[in-house]
Amino acid sequence: MSELRWNPLLGEWVVTATHRQERTFLPPADFCPLCPTRPGGFETEIPAPSYEIVVFENRFPSLQPSPPAPAVEGTDLYHVAPATGVCEVVVYTPDHFSTLAAQPVERIEQLVAVWTDRFRELGALDFVRYVFIFENRGEEIGVTLHHPHGQIYAYPFIPPRIARELEMSAAHRARTGRCLVCDIVAEERRDGRRIVVENEAFVAAVPFFARWPYETHIYARRHIQSLLDLERSEGRALAAILKQTLIAFDRVFERPFPYIMVFHQRPTDEGDHSHYHFHIEFYPPLRTATKLKFLAGSEAGAGTFINDALAEETAAALRACIPKLD
Repeated sequence: MSELRWNPLLGEWVVTATHRQERTFLPPADFCPLCPTRPGGFETEIPAPSYEIVVFENRFPSLQPSPPAPAVEGTDLYHVAPATGVCEVVVYTPDHFSTLAAQPVERIEQLVAVWTDRFRELGALDFVRYVFIFENRGEEIGVTLHHPHGQIYAYPFIPPRIARELEMSAAHRARTGRCLVCDIVAEERRDGRRIVVENEAFVAAVPFFARWPYETHIYARRHIQSLLDLERSEGRALAAILKQTLIAFDRVFERPFPYIMVFHQRPTDEGDHSHYHFHIEFYPPLRTATKLKFLAGSEAGAGTFINDALAEETAAALRACIPKLD
């Protein structure tokens, strides 16, 4: 059962998806559903002896193209709607013990092309208003499968975080005539202390306003709204800076670094979002090699983050771990 329930206090939808309680939880490597189907072995989600990158619909989706009717009836205060949408799984590699950081730039460039294709196809569906690409890595984040993979949610609404960014970007454009993220990039490059790495098309930085100690954003240097706007050289540049950033995460504490990676792109509702600017955000929960940044009273209850570190210092630590690519 899945449905959308309206929160009138915050003006946003909550997805109820009770069937997700039954999803596979941290199976041993020999029974990973994302590995290739081995001769004589059990049939996995990918019935092939090997593969490069695979995309398929999630077996335990929060959103469905043809969802069931809601379990309850709505009221004037409590609106209810079917959980219409699409949830997909993107498997990066057949190697169960690998990571996105370990993939060659060429494979990550292929992944950028896959993400772009899925954004285009899902965004064209008439019931989809926002295509959200993300990866959860590490048990600290709550992953249920260790195999390297990400996900895509195609929502029937614009999620609240994106809606807020759109609002602030539009207000900045109206006030200054400029793009908000373009100004953020210019300010970070002018200061320089929070830059982690940059190339000809992208800038990675721990932003001035970071909420997590090692929060890192990757901004397109050119004013674009989505992956669809990337030129081929920019796709490779994005792959390269993703690999460098991910390797730096793993090196900074000399351990696998948990994180949430999210793509912030324009909505797919055919509205004018020319003021918006494509970027990627990472939320790593570690504040030291052995301590997590928990969302406690101020963060979870009031929505006000308290960062335990200076962005200038964490950026310097990551910058020192950036590898040179061939």
